[in-house]
Amino acid sequence: MSTAQLDPSATLASLAIQIPAASRVFHRHRLDFCCGGQRSLESACLEKALDPLEVMAELEAESSQPEDKDWSTAPLAELVDEILVRFHEPLRAELPELLAMAKKVEAVHAAKAACPKGLAAHLTQILQNVELHLQKEEQILFPMIVAGSGAQAGGPVTVMEREHDEHGADLRRTRELTTDLVPPAEACTTWRALYLRLAQLERDLMDHIHLENNVLFPRALGR
Repeated sequence: MSTAQLDPSATLASLAIQIPAASRVFHRHRLDFCCGGQRSLESACLEKALDPLEVMAELEAESSQPEDKDWSTAPLAELVDEILVRFHEPLRAELPELLAMAKKVEAVHAAKAACPKGLAAHLTQILQNVELHLQKEEQILFPMIVAGSGAQAGGPVTVMEREHDEHGADLRRTRELTTDLVPPAEACTTWRALYLRLAQLERDLMDHIHLENNVLFPRALGR
């Protein structure tokens, strides 16, 4: 795909679907293609003082790389399995570890001005909210989709999308508590590792929400 074929008025979500590797570009520039995926590339770039043409050139470069699997046409049951294995299982394992690290950093470095005070409490709330969210998907919504009843799942999908927006707000709050995930010069190894893993959590969660909001849900509902 050439930049001449890319339309800056296209939404971030549609580009992330059309160019599976585009998420790498959007992560790099912190363009929200999951909860904020219905915004155009042009407007999203202008808000962050980015040149849309330069971002489009990056998208062209990414599109020349070997593509990830095209989930826009894969069987829905296979897509659900991908979400469970790629995102749900790792998320359940990662959040408790991040919480333990945050508690350690706050306990050891409480006297330092740069200490991310309140981060452990914030991650505790995230862990609780995410677990409830995953249970709803696994026990109610996903079985409906796999059984072929996705067209009747408008209510559960609306709830999941609203909770996805709340997850996005939680990610923004995490950055506020951690000086944009940049550790101070005096940060210990655990502190630095915590911020690196929180950045990876942000990337994974955005990919997770994108795959559900912009691929799974519309396909299941027949949008």
